[in-house]
Amino acid sequence: MAAEDPSSEDRPRWSAKGRRMRGFEAASGLLKDRIRNAGESRGFAVTRLLTHWPDVVGADLARTTRPVKVGYAKGAFGATLTLLVKPTDAPMVQMQLPRIRERVNACYGYAAIGRVVLTQTAPMGFAEGQAQFAPAPKAEKPPPPPEIVARARDTADGVQDEGLRKALETLAQNILTRRRF
Repeated sequence: MAAEDPSSEDRPRWSAKGRRMRGFEAASGLLKDRIRNAGESRGFAVTRLLTHWPDVVGADLARTTRPVKVGYAKGAFGATLTLLVKPTDAPMVQMQLPRIRERVNACYGYAAIGRVVLTQTAPMGFAEGQAQFAPAPKAEKPPPPPEIVARARDTADGVQDEGLRKALETLAQNILTRRRF
């Protein structure tokens, strides 16, 4: 019989959670507890509401809103979801509050949210309310008609410097295609 290596008994083969230790862990596994703790401190029982906000309410609303807090009143049915919104977008978001409430409740799986409130700053103060909102995607400008391009090229024809000539052509195209009110 061969003697067992005593150092092999010192090394744990299984972690405390019953999982075999394999070295590297996924980043989501390392951050899951921290995200859950941060979400629960703000009243979010379902952290998916925070981490997948664009999937819950849609990309158009996610660009203009951020969930800030879920508040539970004593004896009241349903919680209050507080959303951070820019002042310029508040009227449009206000019209979509029933839709937001339906989608958030679908995320929870039951009617957890009874009311949605908009705020322009976070309830804790101005410092936390400085959320960055994603800008709307820029629409591409259609190319100008060929006759405008030809007139602009004729306007900048005598210029020898390549960069200056292209800049003058662009300026001439912009002037020729602008709307006159």
